[in-house]
Amino acid sequence: MSQANAPAMAASPAQARQYQRRQMSDKTIANLFIWPTLILLILMNIFPLFYSLYLSFNDYSVIANEPPKWVALGNYEKILTSERSRYWHNFTVTGKYAVLSVGLQLVVGFGLAMLLKEKFTGSGLITTLILIPMMLSPVVVGLFWKLIFDPSKGIFNHLIYMNATGGKEWLSDPTLALWAIVIVDVWMWSPFVMLLCLSGLSAIPTYLYEAAAIDRASGWFQFRRITLPQVMPLLLIAVLFRTIEAFKQFDLVMGLTGGTPGDATETVSVRLYREAFLGKFKTGESSALAYIVLIIIIAVSNLYIRALNRAREG
Repeated sequence: MSQANAPAMAASPAQARQYQRRQMSDKTIANLFIWPTLILLILMNIFPLFYSLYLSFNDYSVIANEPPKWVALGNYEKILTSERSRYWHNFTVTGKYAVLSVGLQLVVGFGLAMLLKEKFTGSGLITTLILIPMMLSPVVVGLFWKLIFDPSKGIFNHLIYMNATGGKEWLSDPTLALWAIVIVDVWMWSPFVMLLCLSGLSAIPTYLYEAAAIDRASGWFQFRRITLPQVMPLLLIAVLFRTIEAFKQFDLVMGLTGGTPGDATETVSVRLYREAFLGKFKTGESSALAYIVLIIIIAVSNLYIRALNRAREG
């Protein structure tokens, strides 16, 4: 018995050394893939992040042949306290836009999910068609809706004001331009909210509704006590993502109005773009503005995440 096992015991150290060599080889191959990716990530993301943070504390223009001049919190003070900067107007426009667009997307998306949760003939096709807008490029969507809002050639005014002769200048009226962008954003991203809500509705156990029906609970009671609490975590996730995107909104605004008329639709991202690139090239000040937006997004995200954790804990 011991003689029969001797070859296996003799071969085991060699197999162990071969296994170690193979492990070293696998580790080397993994490093060859990981380290170039990490270096590229540092060069393209982490380094610009910290360098822009450094520039936010300096008076600097990228086109000036002068080194950065340290001003400490001067750029932040100028943005937050100067009455001539009108940055607070941009924050107000962005906040109003975020509240209107995300709120309407929540209502429309959840309503569509409630309508489509019951399977019927053609429900799959209808769901697919509803999801098409969110698959399009925002720039293409902006140009597409710009033609729709055109008072002379577009169909939007003709659909709303059937008996009106002419139409309203949606993209030229300061009181309507922001609403026009909100309408387009709701049309484009309500399917995203609907998709998350559908996944939540499909995961609700049917026995909860059966038990409620046995107890003769009303439809409103079932919605308030069963449907809404079960879908709430996914609703908060949808609101979180859409709020972050609303604060960063740029391409849709540029495609529709470019921030006009005047500065009625000039969001913070559009203002940052103008300060950083369109003739002004205020690199230090625009970097400070970008970090203020980042801090706001982080703060709002933390509030949503806390609400999400409370919803998950029940």
